[in-house]
Amino acid sequence: MITRKRLATGACALLAALAVGLLPTSAAADDGPAAPDSPRESPKVELVLDVSGSMRARDIDGQSRMAAAKQAFNEVLDAVPQEVRLGIRTLGADYPGQDRKRGCKDTRALYPVGPLDRTEAKTAVATLAPTGWTPIGPALLGAAEDLKGGEATKRIVLITDGEDTCAPLDPCEVARDIAAQGIHLVIDTLGLVPDVKTRRQLMCIAEATGGTYTSVHRTEELSGRVRQLVDRAADPVVTPIATEGAARCAGAPQLKPGLYTDRQVFGQHRWYRVDVLPGQELRASVSVSADRAVNEDYGVLLRAVTTHGREIVRGSEAGDGRTDVISTGLRYPKKDDEDALDDDTKSAAETVCLQISNSFSAPPSVKTTPGMPVELAIDVVDGPDSASDVASFGLGRGWWLLGVLVLAGFLAGLIWGWLSRWRFAVWRTH
Repeated sequence: MITRKRLATGACALLAALAVGLLPTSAAADDGPAAPDSPRESPKVELVLDVSGSMRARDIDGQSRMAAAKQAFNEVLDAVPQEVRLGIRTLGADYPGQDRKRGCKDTRALYPVGPLDRTEAKTAVATLAPTGWTPIGPALLGAAEDLKGGEATKRIVLITDGEDTCAPLDPCEVARDIAAQGIHLVIDTLGLVPDVKTRRQLMCIAEATGGTYTSVHRTEELSGRVRQLVDRAADPVVTPIATEGAARCAGAPQLKPGLYTDRQVFGQHRWYRVDVLPGQELRASVSVSADRAVNEDYGVLLRAVTTHGREIVRGSEAGDGRTDVISTGLRYPKKDDEDALDDDTKSAAETVCLQISNSFSAPPSVKTTPGMPVELAIDVVDGPDSASDVASFGLGRGWWLLGVLVLAGFLAGLIWGWLSRWRFAVWRTH
């Protein structure tokens, strides 16, 4: 059995992710504040638009960046789904002077998050003119405040043409702090004709919250991408549940099937607990995102352990710095209790302790707090009918195909060898 579990480790992460993806949304939210049968809250989206002086540049379809942004906003506002609660925030729209302190406070809610009045929102955008500084960090903090409250999906779409001019409030650190709050808020960034520094900063902001970065050079690209992101907010696949692992199994949170997010500092161990009934199979996978500069050669370990400390099965993966996300997974089928005398005995669940560890390290100049984003997928399904079930090997009925291919290859080799010898013999005869 242990051998089979080890053979299946490589396929665990994919299997667990697929299983969670097939769950109903309500199943993933069983531990959330909302009741499973209550109506889903309307998603919230805030568009954050850079209105700094650099938006006067005329390099998008022969018009200024500001004009391209206004045109794209008009198209997006016409297509916003009815259920989305939309808001618009600006940065650098009001203060044209050189006072850094005032310029770095220049962000405001142009249109409050709520039911959309398309005419009113378009009128508000039409009054904008490129003006001042680029306080991206303060604007992100303001947008997060605009979206706070409730369990709805929340999304910030940041549109800018330059990097932040209000350091030391690093917008990348701001994004990490927002992600650490566990409020299900994603930040997507769009760079208008970006240079290398701007691109690097916007990518960092997006990656910190699980968002996306897009480089934009045409008005059509801008409107199309913003519409796509707003539509994505309206139809989320799975909303992760924020949790906090413990230093020991005894105090670990009890998890049900679903998708969870947490934070983990370098070299830390975090514990979680899952109940598994006889005849069920636990499938778990974990992904750790390196959202900052880290040293090469790192790894992540996921262990299933009994409450008495005995290891049941483990999954591990190592990286060499070529990817920003590292994942692993495991499967644990609990044997059905055939000796149980009644249903009450059969229903006794085993508490399995899941331990997540990482071996990340970073240069001295890199901050280790908040911890790196962790995503944990949990599923509990009916186990194999018997120990000989070929699905336990991780390839399912693919073993039969593999056997046929091996046999076919062997026979083809024999036939090819015989033909080659025959042709050689004929050639020597003649």
